[in-house]
Amino acid sequence: MMKLVIVESPTKAKTIQKFLGNNFIVKSSFGHVRDLPKHELGIDIEKNFQPKYVIPTKAKKVISELKKQSAKAENIILATDEDREGESIAWHLQEALKIKNPQRIVFHEITKTAIENALKSPRHIDMNLVNAQQARRILDRIVGYKLSPFLWKKVAKGLSAGRVQSVAVRLVVEKEREIEKFIPIEYWSIEALLKKSGKEFSAQLVKQNGKTIDKLEIKNKDEADKILQNLIGANYIVEDVEKKETKRYPAPPFTTSTLQQASWQRYKFSAKMTMSLAQKLYEEGYITYHRTDSLNLSETSLISAKNFINQTYGQNYWAGGFVKYKTKNKSAQEAHEAIRPTFIEKTPELIKTLDTKQLKLYTLIWQRFIACQMAPAIFDSVTANIQAGNYTFKANGQTLKFNGFLKIYPTKFEEKDLPILEKNDNLDLIKLNSNQHFTEPPARYTEASLIKTLEKYGIGRPSTYAPIISTIQNRNYVKKNDQKKFIPTEIGIIVNDILVTHFPEIVDIDFTAKMEKELDEIADGKDTWQKTCKDFYTPFSKNLTQKYDEVKKENMIQETDKICPKCGSPIIERFGKFGKFYACSNFPKCKYTESIENEKNNLKIKCPKCKEGDIIIRKTKRGKIFYGCNAFPKCDFALWDKPFISDQGELEFCPQCDSILIEKGKKIKCSNKECNFVKK
Repeated sequence: MMKLVIVESPTKAKTIQKFLGNNFIVKSSFGHVRDLPKHELGIDIEKNFQPKYVIPTKAKKVISELKKQSAKAENIILATDEDREGESIAWHLQEALKIKNPQRIVFHEITKTAIENALKSPRHIDMNLVNAQQARRILDRIVGYKLSPFLWKKVAKGLSAGRVQSVAVRLVVEKEREIEKFIPIEYWSIEALLKKSGKEFSAQLVKQNGKTIDKLEIKNKDEADKILQNLIGANYIVEDVEKKETKRYPAPPFTTSTLQQASWQRYKFSAKMTMSLAQKLYEEGYITYHRTDSLNLSETSLISAKNFINQTYGQNYWAGGFVKYKTKNKSAQEAHEAIRPTFIEKTPELIKTLDTKQLKLYTLIWQRFIACQMAPAIFDSVTANIQAGNYTFKANGQTLKFNGFLKIYPTKFEEKDLPILEKNDNLDLIKLNSNQHFTEPPARYTEASLIKTLEKYGIGRPSTYAPIISTIQNRNYVKKNDQKKFIPTEIGIIVNDILVTHFPEIVDIDFTAKMEKELDEIADGKDTWQKTCKDFYTPFSKNLTQKYDEVKKENMIQETDKICPKCGSPIIERFGKFGKFYACSNFPKCKYTESIENEKNNLKIKCPKCKEGDIIIRKTKRGKIFYGCNAFPKCDFALWDKPFISDQGELEFCPQCDSILIEKGKKIKCSNKECNFVKK
C-alpha cells in the first residue's frame, strides 16, 4: 500500500519526493485549506469563541484531490512546517480530510537524512501549538472586524485596524513627531594635524586642564576660536602611548529577524522579498527552516564547518572550538535551529541553479554561518595622548593584523596608520582646525531598524515580521520616502491618534508584548486559548461600545475654491482610504474626483501633445519619477527628465528639431536622443 505525505507547497513536495521510494506519494495542500469566512466575523463569542472554519473556494479542488489520494493510502503523513502555522495547517488538513490519527513529522531542513530521520520518529499533532496559532487568528479577527467599522463611521470608509500592525504604525508616527520636535544644537570640535618623521596624522582635542571636554561643551565659534588662540605657540608632546591587540568577533548565525535586517542593509531586499527568497531556498533543500528565533546549531553542522574551514582556509582560521550561541529572546524555541546552509560544501560559487537574488541571499546565509565558526579578526590598536599646554589631544590608530572571519564575511572597518610614537616625542604642528557640527535628529525607521525594534519589544514573532511591514504599507498608513525610510501618511497619523486616545491597549507596546507571551504560554500548554481570548475581548468590547457614543465623527471635509468640471458644483476635499482627494460636493449625483497629489505635482504647463491636459510629476509602480500628461490615458505624453520651463513660464523647444528641451543635470538639452543640441 502507498504512503501519502502532505506538505504545504509544490516545490517542497517535489524536493521531498526525490528522497523517498516508490511507495511514497508527496502531495501539496497549496497553503492553508481552511480559514475564517471572509464576509462575517466567523467567531461565536457566546460559545466560548468557537471559530467557524470554511474551506476557501480556491482550496476546494485541492481538498477533493487529497481526499481521493488519502482514501488509497495505508498511512497519511503530515509534513508541514515545524512552527505554529505549520502545525495549524496540519490540523486543518486532518479536519478537512477527516483523517483519523495521521502521523506528524517535522524537520529543520529538507535533506535525505533529515526526512528519513523524521519518518523514523513520527508524533501526533501538537494541539498546544495549534491553539496558540488559533488564538492569534481569532484575536486578530476580533480587532480587525470590530474596530475597522468604528473607523469607517468616525473617520472614513475603507480604513482598517490591526492588533499588531497598529503598534508598528504608532512607532513610525512617534518617531516622526520626535523628528518634528527636534531642535539641532550647535557644537564645535578641534582637530590638530600633526607630523612625525614625514608622516602626517590627526588628533582630536579631548581634555582641558585634565578634565574631559564633553561632546557639546564647545558651543560656538567664539569658544572654538578662544581655544585656538590659547594654543598659539604650544608644543605638542607625546604624553603616553598605549599599544594593544583588539579582537572583533563574528556575529551569530541568522535568525529570521537578523536575516531580514542584513538582507535589507546589504541588498535593500524588503522583508517580504527576503522571506519569499528564503522560502524557495528552504523548499529546494539549500538552507534550514527560515522562520526561527533560535541560535542553536546542530553538532553535525559544527563539525562540517570546522572541517571546511581547516581544509579551505587553514587551522588558524577556525575558532579553535565549537562556538555555540545563546539567544537573548526568552521565548525562542531552542529545539529549532538558526538559519544555515544544509550542505556547507555547496559554496555559492558552485551553485548554478539559483537566480541572481536567490544566490545573493544564499551567499549571505552561507558566509554568515561559516564566519560564526571562524577565528576573530585581530587589530593592532594604538592610542596616543598628546599634551599641548593645558590641552590634551588624542590620536587613535588601527591596522588589521589578521583578517580571521573577515576573509569571507566583509564588515566595514577603518584602518588608520600612525607613525611610530614614543613618550616625550616632540611633534610638528601642521594645522589646527575648528569644525562646526549640529546634533542630528533621530533616524527614521528603515525596514531593518523597524524589525529590530519590534523584536526588541517582543512584538510579533519570526513568521509575522514581514506581514506586519507589508500590511502597514498596503493600508497606506506609512510609506517610504526617497531614502527608503518610513514616514507616516496623513491618514496613518489620524488613525493612530484615534487609537492611542480611545483604544490605548490596542497600540500599547507592553500590552501587545504581553499578548505575545500569553500566546507562547498557550503553545507551552500553560494557558488555554479560550481564556486568553476572553481576557482580551471582555474589556475591549465594553470600551468599544462606549466609544461609539463618546467619539464624534471627525470632520474630514474642507471647502475649496475649485469648481467641478462636470456639473459646475463646488469641489471639496474629502478623506478616503488613501488619504485626501478632491470630490464634487454634489455626490452621489456627480461622482467626479481628482487626485490632490496630481494638483500638488502640477507644473502648470499645458501638454504639448494634446494641448488640453497639464504636465504633472508622476511615479511608476517602482517609485521612479517621470513627467506625464494628467489627461492620461487619453493622452500618453511622457518624459523621464524634467521639461525646461522658461522665465516666462512656458516650455522651450529645440531650435534644431523642435523637440522639448529638458533639464539633464546642470545642462539644458534636447529630449530627442538623436539630437545633440545643448542650450548655452
